[in-house]
Amino acid sequence: MKTSIALIGFMGTGKTAVGKVLARKLDKKFIELDAVIEKNAGRSIPEIFRQDGEIRFRELEIEAVRDIATKKDVVIACGGGSILNTINIERLKKESVIICLSASPSVILKRTSRDMDGRPLLNVADREQQIKKLLEFRRPFYNRAADITVNTSRLNIDSVADKILEKLKGHESYHR
Repeated sequence: MKTSIALIGFMGTGKTAVGKVLARKLDKKFIELDAVIEKNAGRSIPEIFRQDGEIRFRELEIEAVRDIATKKDVVIACGGGSILNTINIERLKKESVIICLSASPSVILKRTSRDMDGRPLLNVADREQQIKKLLEFRRPFYNRAADITVNTSRLNIDSVADKILEKLKGHESYHR
């Protein structure tokens, strides 16, 4: 039985905020994958993208997933693109139920607009078009990886956490 939860989904869908609440409600440790990558690399994600590019960032992401995927009784907030590499999903699925958080492009645009510098992939002139393009490309990856999906567009953080808890009750491979 799996004792951990991995939250996947596009940036701005609520993985970190919901993950913290979920971890508290389940009395589990919260781990944010991006924070692990930054700690291991000794610099911020925007710096990694600027200095080394996305390919190096994805390599660091694979290393971080390898290190945390086997942990029990944790809630992991994964980076939005972590699903692009199937090795990450395979590793996470061993111990975690994978929950995909989704939201509409307009909601994502609104939620990410407050964090202009921390989102290297949205550092473009037409952010809304970039969101739509990335979402369209990533959607099949999210769908293939997810055990459970929750749309967060019209829900607050606590409501999303409660909806996840409700869906976990009926999930055969999760043990609380």
